[in-house]
Amino acid sequence: MTITLYELCGREDRRFSPYCWRTRLALAHKGLDYETVPIRFCDKNLIAFSDQDRVPVIRDGDGVVNDSWSIACYLEDSYPERPSLFGGEAAKAMTRFFNAWTDNEINFKAVPLVVRDVYEQVDDADRDYFMESREQRFGMSLDTLHATRDDKRPALQAAFAPARAIVRDRAFFGGDAPVYADYILMGTLQWLRLISGYRFLEPDDPIMAWRARMFDRLGPVLGDVAALDR
Repeated sequence: MTITLYELCGREDRRFSPYCWRTRLALAHKGLDYETVPIRFCDKNLIAFSDQDRVPVIRDGDGVVNDSWSIACYLEDSYPERPSLFGGEAAKAMTRFFNAWTDNEINFKAVPLVVRDVYEQVDDADRDYFMESREQRFGMSLDTLHATRDDKRPALQAAFAPARAIVRDRAFFGGDAPVYADYILMGTLQWLRLISGYRFLEPDDPIMAWRARMFDRLGPVLGDVAALDR
C-alpha cells in the first residue's frame, strides 16, 4: 500500500517545507513507497481530515499522522523490519533533543533572515495571507526584516556550532550512514537552498561538507528540485 504525504507547495510546484523534507527523507530511509499531494497555505481544507491545519500529514491505509516527529515515530513503530530511523530507544531520546534544538536554535534564527525570500516563492494565491500573518508575527514589515538580515547572520552561523563539532570528525550524525538526526538538519538546509540565494554558511564550513555527503547518499531524493542557493 502506498503512503500519501501531504506537503507544503509554493509556486512552480516548489516543495520547500523543512518539516516535510524530514518526512520525505524518513520515508526514503525506510524504503517505503509514497505519493505526494501539494498543499498551499490557503488549501488547509484539504487536510481537514487530520483535525489540524499543518503539514506534513501522512495517510497510511486508515491511519492519519501529522507532525514530522510523530510521523518518524509512527514509521519506526509500524515498520520495524525496515532500517531503523533512530537505532534504539536511547538514540531516539537523543534524536528528540536534536529535533528540539534544530527547531528552537537553527530554524528560529533562520526564519527572520529568509522570510522575505519565502514570500517570493509562495503561490500567488497565498501571498496576501503569508505577508499579513508573518508581518503580524514579527511586528514589522518583511522588507525591514530583509534589510537587517546581514546583522543576524553571525548568530545563525554560531548556532550551528554543536552540529559542526560532530560532523567535523564523522561522516554523519549516525556515523557511517545517515539517520533521522541527519534528516532533521538536512530538512532545514534543503528548505534554505530551495527558497533563498542568500549565503548562510561559508563554502568551507564543515556543515556544507556534511551537506555534500548527504547529497552523495541521497541525491535522487534531494536533488529533484532546482535550488536557489550558492
